[in-house]
Amino acid sequence: MPFDLDPQLLLILLIAGFAAAFIDSVVGGGGLIGLPALMYLGLSPATSVATNKLAGMVGSLTSTITFYRSGKLDIKAGLQYFPLTFFGGLLGAFSVHLMNPELLKPLMLIMLALVLVYTIFKKDWGTMEKIAQHSKQKMFTFVIILFLIGYYDGFLGPGTGSFLIFAFLTMGHDFLKAAGNAKLMNFGSNLAALFMFAFLGQINYAYGIPMAIAQVFGAIVGSRFAIRQGSGYVRVLFIIVTVVLLAKNTYDYFFK
Repeated sequence: MPFDLDPQLLLILLIAGFAAAFIDSVVGGGGLIGLPALMYLGLSPATSVATNKLAGMVGSLTSTITFYRSGKLDIKAGLQYFPLTFFGGLLGAFSVHLMNPELLKPLMLIMLALVLVYTIFKKDWGTMEKIAQHSKQKMFTFVIILFLIGYYDGFLGPGTGSFLIFAFLTMGHDFLKAAGNAKLMNFGSNLAALFMFAFLGQINYAYGIPMAIAQVFGAIVGSRFAIRQGSGYVRVLFIIVTVVLLAKNTYDYFFK
């Protein structure tokens, strides 16, 4: 595929990639920017999703490294959980060819609404880290939830960042640490889905590579900004992005 892109098209890819990574680096939701941009440039929905995974994988890796260097990522625990979202994402991406992803949209809308309501009304939640010894039952539930979120990301995707952060908040992390751990998990599911899409030949590398390069810079700026601002900033951005995700996907489900 040729890489001699029109300058205007290239500019759109770079701006969309940077903006998507800036948001996605903290609370997820970068697909709200990346996917529409790729479809606007003429890619089919399937190719847009696959190409966005390429850019998103690079962005999530960059964010993960930035959070780790700042001490806002529990790398030891994260690597233990990494296979859960990786194999979940692999299975999810494969399942796209077996059943219609639309089947999960009603459940996704309900879960986003519950996450949003809980976060808004529990105002002090995630402001301070409160890690405690968890029961085996809670740990087992957490492990299953991470696998299912990974599967969901490979299969459908919208809201994955919100769901991952919410999962880590339930384990006692503050918003900033939850965001850092979530990015490592999101990198796992993105990487797995990318492998599957690459195997199926659905990635447009001419569009994906420039967007991925822009995501490196967007992820660095977004992650560092969040780390400087603290958990309060992440909580507010989390609520805003979850509201937008819920509104957009509700509109798409009922009116498109």
